[in-house]
Amino acid sequence: MDSVPTAPERQHVGVATVLAALALGAFVVFVFWVHHGATRVEQVDEPERALAAVVGRTLDLDEGVDRAPAWERRLYTALLGARADDLAQAIGWYEELEAFSPDPTVDLHLAILEGEAGRLARLRRRVAEWQRRDGDFPVMAGWLAVAYLGVPPHGDPGLEAEVASALAPGWFRDRLTLVLARRSGDGALAKATDAALAARGERLLGRLRAFAVAQAAVVAVGALAALGLARRRGDRARPGAAVFPPPWSGREGVVVLVRGGALGAVLMTGFFLAPTGNVALRLALAAAANLAFLPAILLAHRRLLRPAGLGVREGFGLAAPGRDLGSLAAVLLAVLALGQAGQWGIDTVARTLDLSSHWTEWFEPDLAWGGRAVVAVTLVDVVVVTPLFEELLFRGLLFATLRRGLGAPGAVVLSAAIFALAHGYGVLGFASVFWSACLWAWAYEKTGSLWPCIASHAVDNLAASLSVLLVLRG
Repeated sequence: MDSVPTAPERQHVGVATVLAALALGAFVVFVFWVHHGATRVEQVDEPERALAAVVGRTLDLDEGVDRAPAWERRLYTALLGARADDLAQAIGWYEELEAFSPDPTVDLHLAILEGEAGRLARLRRRVAEWQRRDGDFPVMAGWLAVAYLGVPPHGDPGLEAEVASALAPGWFRDRLTLVLARRSGDGALAKATDAALAARGERLLGRLRAFAVAQAAVVAVGALAALGLARRRGDRARPGAAVFPPPWSGREGVVVLVRGGALGAVLMTGFFLAPTGNVALRLALAAAANLAFLPAILLAHRRLLRPAGLGVREGFGLAAPGRDLGSLAAVLLAVLALGQAGQWGIDTVARTLDLSSHWTEWFEPDLAWGGRAVVAVTLVDVVVVTPLFEELLFRGLLFATLRRGLGAPGAVVLSAAIFALAHGYGVLGFASVFWSACLWAWAYEKTGSLWPCIASHAVDNLAASLSVLLVLRG
C-alpha cells in the first residue's frame, strides 16, 4: 500500500541528537559489560538451587520417558534428545558452576552425574581426592565408591538418613539412594525410591504430552490459516491502517529512535543500579523497565505521527479490529504455526551441530519458586506489558523507519537482527528470537496492524513461561 506524504524532512541532525547517540552508545557498552563481565551463573540468584532444579527436573522427565511406550520414547528422543545428551549437558553446566561455587553439594551433584553417565575414570580421581580431604568429603566419597565404582557396601543401616541429610529431595537424592539400595540388597528401599522417581517422571511426562499436543494443534490450524491467506489478494488481506513506507522520513525516524533510546537508556540505567534483593521491589522494577520504551513512543507521536495528521492507533495500526478480526486471527495463527515450525527446524540443526542454549537464558526464579502473587505479576509483565511496548518500538517504529530506506526484505532482516541482539542470548537464542521477529515484521507489513504481532509475541512469551512452570513447579 502506498504511504501518505512524508512530513518535511529536517536537514540537520543537531547537537542534541549527537549527544543522545553518544549516551545510547555508552549504555550499550555498559549493558555489554554487565552481561559479559561476569560468568552467566554469577548473574543468577542462588545458582546452586537453580541449577539443581533445572537438571533434576530434566532428568526426572527422562525417567518418565524411559518408562513410556517404545514409539513415544523414539519420538521424544528425536525431538528432545536422549538421556545421555541431558547428562552430558548437565555435567558441562555443573563443571561451570563448580568453578564458581564453594558449596560441596555442587561437587556431589557433579559426581553423581558422572557416575550416571559412566564417566568412571573421572569419578575415581574425584573419589581418591575426596578421601584425602576434611569435612564431609570422605563420607561422600564412600557413597560414590559403593554406588558406582564397585566397592562392597558396608551394610550401614543409617545410610538412607545420611544421604537424605546431605541432599535435598529430588532426582539427585533419589538416584543415589536407589543405586546404593540396589547395591546393598535393600529391596524395599529400592522399590520405594524407584516408585518416587517414576511418579515424578510420569507427572512431568503428562504435562509434556499436553504441551506437545497443544503445539501440534496450533501448527495444524495455523497451516490451514496460512493456506487460506495464500489464496487471498489485495486489501482484503491487509485490514490494518498503518502504511508502508511510513509517513515520516528515514532521517526523522532515526532521530526519534536515537533520542528516545537515549532517554530510555537513562531510565534503564537507574533500574540496573537499583537494589533487587526484595522480591516485590524486583518485580516492580521489572514492570517499570517497560517505561523505558515510552520516551521513543511519545517522541514518535509528537514528531512523526502528529505532523502527518495521525494518532498512535492509526499510525501503528492499533485500531480495534472490528470486521477484520477474522483476517487478523488468521494471520496470527499462520505466524504461530510458522514460528513453531521454524523452532523445530532450529532445534534439529542445533542437535546436528551439538549446540544448546545455556540454562540461564530461560530460567526465571520468580516463576520457578515464587508465590502465586509473584507468578501472576510476572506473567502479566511478560505476557501483556512487554509484548505491547516491544512491538510498538521494534515493529511499529524501528521496522517502519527502516522500511522507508531499505524496503520490506531489508527492513525485516535488520530490525529482527537488532531485536534479537538486544535480548543478549547465545547463538540458539538469537536464532529463535530472530526468526520470530522476522515473522512479526512480515505480519505487520502484510496487515498494517500491530495486533497480530503483539498477540503472537504474547503467545510465545506465555509458552516460554509455561514451559518453566510446568517443568520446575509441582
